[in-house]
Amino acid sequence: MAPQVIDHRGGVWSIAVPIPDNPLGHTLVHLLETDRGPVLVDTGWDDPGSWDTLTAGITACGFGPADLHGVVLTHHHPDHHGLSAKVRETSGAWIAMHDADAAVVRRTREAEPGRWLDHLLTTLTAAGAPDGHLEPLRAARAAGHGGRPPGRRAALPDRGIEPGELLDLPGRRLRAIWTPGHTPGHVCLHLEEAHPALADRPRPDAARPAGFGRLFSGDHLLPGITPHIGLYEDPDDIAPDLLDRGDPLGDYLDSLERIARLAPAEVLPAHQHAFPDAAGRVQELIAHHEERLAGLRALLREPLTSWQLAASMRWNRPWGDIPPASRTIAVSEAEAHLRHLVKRGHVEVVAGSDPVRYMAV
Repeated sequence: MAPQVIDHRGGVWSIAVPIPDNPLGHTLVHLLETDRGPVLVDTGWDDPGSWDTLTAGITACGFGPADLHGVVLTHHHPDHHGLSAKVRETSGAWIAMHDADAAVVRRTREAEPGRWLDHLLTTLTAAGAPDGHLEPLRAARAAGHGGRPPGRRAALPDRGIEPGELLDLPGRRLRAIWTPGHTPGHVCLHLEEAHPALADRPRPDAARPAGFGRLFSGDHLLPGITPHIGLYEDPDDIAPDLLDRGDPLGDYLDSLERIARLAPAEVLPAHQHAFPDAAGRVQELIAHHEERLAGLRALLREPLTSWQLAASMRWNRPWGDIPPASRTIAVSEAEAHLRHLVKRGHVEVVAGSDPVRYMAV
């Protein structure tokens, strides 16, 4: 099958790299031509078929895999970072990532066997997960399995990405915008160049500014999907006081506002399709999270654990149909929303509760 490649004009291409057995289907890896050779924005999942699709796509763009000059990663998730090591091995390309996500990659690679699974069991027990969810994890731990998290083999980056930095890409102006939330080191990348395909495109609202440049948005801003916002904490460095811990959802909402003010002419996300009107999509996402936060406050008129809260939240399918691994992710998202409500002063921890319960103030 021929790779799905789109020429976005002006030396910008997208390659749909498949994600095996995942409803997302694929990651849109973007290729940006520079004066020193092509640079990839993300790489796709570490799988032989995905690698074959990526290399065929690079060839369809008029280059060979060995021509790659560098890789700029929006974040560390395996559907974005997975093939980075293979790209570097094939081409010698450098790999750039924000330091906060590089720390996650390093921690994952260096963790003692079983450390991740121990932390998961501790977290889920405190969240009120039932024995039916915990028993398979306990059995795996007793059998000596470490519970290898995704990305264990991921490449360590050669370069950091500083917020606001104009990346060293000869012939191009690509600026890093730090957008934490989906991960602590997620970055969007603003191509500060006039879009050759939009100059003569009619605007539906003539009073609205056309915007400038294009934004590689990773998973921060997607046209029809609300990105997962969960907790990313070092199990060896968690503050005892909840108010002293991070606030991923608050970070995400602040990051959305930054992108709205940036007002790019077009957004090139890592999933689905390119779209205009970043500010409009930002407002939809902010409204979605405010509605969800209000709904959680209503549910928390009685004390609930984060597991009970997750089971009561609206997902894209009934709670009973969600597989165990996805339930764990859902609980992490519920806890991110709880953390934000606690920091707003709208919810508090019920003193002495075990497992931990929360209640609206």
